[in-house]
Amino acid sequence: MRSIGLFIDGLMQYNFLQTALITSILVGIMSGIIGSFIILRGMSLMGDAISHAVLPGVAVAYMLGINILLGASLFGILAALLIGLVTLKSKLKNDTAIGIVFSAFFALGFILISLAESATNLHHILFGNVLAVSDNDLITTAIVLAIVLIFVVVFYKELLITSFDNTFAQAYGLKTQLMHYALMLVLTLVTVTALQTVGIILIVAMLITPAATAYLLTNRLSHMMIVAAIFSVVSSVIGLYMSYTFNWASGPAIVLTAAVFFSLAFLFSPKQGIIFKKKIN
Repeated sequence: MRSIGLFIDGLMQYNFLQTALITSILVGIMSGIIGSFIILRGMSLMGDAISHAVLPGVAVAYMLGINILLGASLFGILAALLIGLVTLKSKLKNDTAIGIVFSAFFALGFILISLAESATNLHHILFGNVLAVSDNDLITTAIVLAIVLIFVVVFYKELLITSFDNTFAQAYGLKTQLMHYALMLVLTLVTVTALQTVGIILIVAMLITPAATAYLLTNRLSHMMIVAAIFSVVSSVIGLYMSYTFNWASGPAIVLTAAVFFSLAFLFSPKQGIIFKKKIN
């Protein structure tokens, strides 16, 4: 209890901790929302690919002195296009194309970052450091969250149909490929925004784990997005507390918290939890 009191006192006193808390909440909301679509569309591996593929974009942006969001977004979209091209123009399956592209991009990015940055900064990029979030990072996060919310609200019907039945969506006349790449762009923005909080390696867990938890607890997409966002936000706040109090890396602390919530839902979900299933049987 004393550590919680110290954490609250820190929130009252330190601007950097307030900024970290607000950023964690915003990242949690957008991760839960976009992660819901990633889960429903069976694109978890694609989310992993995009999160790794943005690394060379981060390095190039740093070297050129331009906005990291711009460089990472370009490489994220390039990776998505290359994966689609390899899948379309060869006999290789989609998961193979993803493995080839994201591993190549990640290797390139690792080398570029190693040349451009110190080992400490590389560690922060890979695993996150929410306590180092600046006011500019907070503003960027708020802008990206607004983009995510507008995108989901405006294209909710299209996202709903293409997520559950892509074949029907094509027959209905929807531009499914355009919707796919639009979602990839938004996913890339979310990934880059979450660099400071959980890092490149763990952002895919932040996208998938809270959404998977919500999937076990809900039956409607709208409810799933809300529940996923709540779990994501709570995990982010608890992870921030762990990071500040025990000097843990923020990314692993947040992801482990989210994994605990998933484990509880996996065991005790009223409809899909294995404990309840055993009782019913």
